[in-house]
Amino acid sequence: MYRHPGGKRHTDFLFSAAALSPCRILDMGAGDGDTVSYLRSLGYDALGVDLNPSADRSDTDAEIIEADFLACPFPDGSFDALISECAFFVSGDYPAALREARRLLKPGGKLLLADVCFLGKEELLALIYKEGFLVTAIKDASSDWKEYYLRSIWQGEDLQTSCNLPEGKCEYFLTVSERMLQDGFAG
Repeated sequence: MYRHPGGKRHTDFLFSAAALSPCRILDMGAGDGDTVSYLRSLGYDALGVDLNPSADRSDTDAEIIEADFLACPFPDGSFDALISECAFFVSGDYPAALREARRLLKPGGKLLLADVCFLGKEELLALIYKEGFLVTAIKDASSDWKEYYLRSIWQGEDLQTSCNLPEGKCEYFLTVSERMLQDGFAG
């Protein structure tokens, strides 16, 4: 739970803001499966998808499927909720990630994101809305991102290379959105 800024604290914030009860949820960009394992311990029917799932998951019961979350191997409307922590923006195609999330969610389903963003807050909100979501909660957690980034550099990690980050100013937002049925109508 510490491979993203804010760790479990940010995950808990997202679930509290979304007011989610145990349901079927997919972690898009699940990595080593920490979040999936945590959600399962809370009673969620959770699984993950990742391009390169960690091979060393012996200490977790997380089910992680090796796949590209921009083209998930699940039928439309398969999930009540989706979570992605530090994966959507670095996928290289934020709009495509949002479109795939919309496809995977049931109408009214929740999208929980904790992610670095190279757009301003208003641009981010407009993009999320354009792709069929209504933002119900947003929190600027840029200070946590800066602390995480600096700690990672101090420990010798090259986040620019490992995360494929573009150059420029970035912010870090926690957002909860609801999949709309059609333009302007949530549910």
